[in-house]
Amino acid sequence: MNLNVTLTLLCLILVGIATGSVPCKAVQFIFGDSLSDVGNNKYLSRSLATANLPYYGIDFGNGLPNGRFTNGLTVADIIGDKTGLPRPPAFLDPSLTEDVILENGLNYASGGGGILNETGGYFIQRLSLWKQIELFRGTKELITDKLGDQAADKFFHDANYVVALGSNDFINNYLMPVLHSLGARKLMVFGLGPMGCIPLQRVLSTSGQCQDRANKLALSFNKAATQLLSNMQSRLPDANFKFGDAYDVVDDVIRNPEKYGFSNADSPCCSLGRIRPALTCIPASTLCSDRSKYVFWDEYHPSDSANQLIANELIKKVGFLGGHSNAPAPAPESAIAPSPDEE
Repeated sequence: MNLNVTLTLLCLILVGIATGSVPCKAVQFIFGDSLSDVGNNKYLSRSLATANLPYYGIDFGNGLPNGRFTNGLTVADIIGDKTGLPRPPAFLDPSLTEDVILENGLNYASGGGGILNETGGYFIQRLSLWKQIELFRGTKELITDKLGDQAADKFFHDANYVVALGSNDFINNYLMPVLHSLGARKLMVFGLGPMGCIPLQRVLSTSGQCQDRANKLALSFNKAATQLLSNMQSRLPDANFKFGDAYDVVDDVIRNPEKYGFSNADSPCCSLGRIRPALTCIPASTLCSDRSKYVFWDEYHPSDSANQLIANELIKKVGFLGGHSNAPAPAPESAIAPSPDEE
């Protein structure tokens, strides 16, 4: 099937199953990859894309791994916190109930997942976008059985939808120029950053510099996704679609880190020293002496500090489909844990 047709069908599918929406407050439904995964992959027993080992999560809650592929919060976490929305739990969390969904929404994001079903195949287990949509369809059926058609329609209509994936389709599919978008009544799609500048791409280059080809693909992706969302919003009634493009500010952070309070923008905070690329952070890794000064946590993913900056930029540019100040504040985080075996 033509990719543009596939993307359009994906948009229409999600709009079709998420129209209309609830009980008292709005929640979020998040679709994405490892940049937004809050623990789904840790319940996939055969997945090779997991964040289950120290030192992932060291600056979040009790400092233990929680499934997030960073040391602290994801961009989606931060935007939700700042706009008064509850943090949605992982879909695969075994403690999940209908009441939890009604209170908090759900996060379907999966490390290694992508728009194409074949994306990230070498991770063995991951949830592709198609699978995430299928799971969302099942969620709607579950909530409809509990609330009835009218109340369930209002619940899903009032919810916010976040789509944050696409980089795996480039990086893990030989940098194929793939377009991406996904629709729902109130939707924010996160754009791609300069993915040619992540530590993995730098260390695999001969010069150690950013790979321009990958960055050009990200810019092409952002331009095409912006146009697709604009076209769909003009055609679909009551649609509120926004594209969150932080490419320029992230590019500036990487090129001028000191301007933003960082000291390192080209290597991971968590690594095996000179043994690179270290594709994941493990207990044998060495941590940088000050995690707040590093743009990247591991070879792929931004640090908590960088995510804070990205989230603030997205909120400043496009907001988040309207804040919800009546939502309860998120649970406080613990103080930053000390770095074991600091350099």
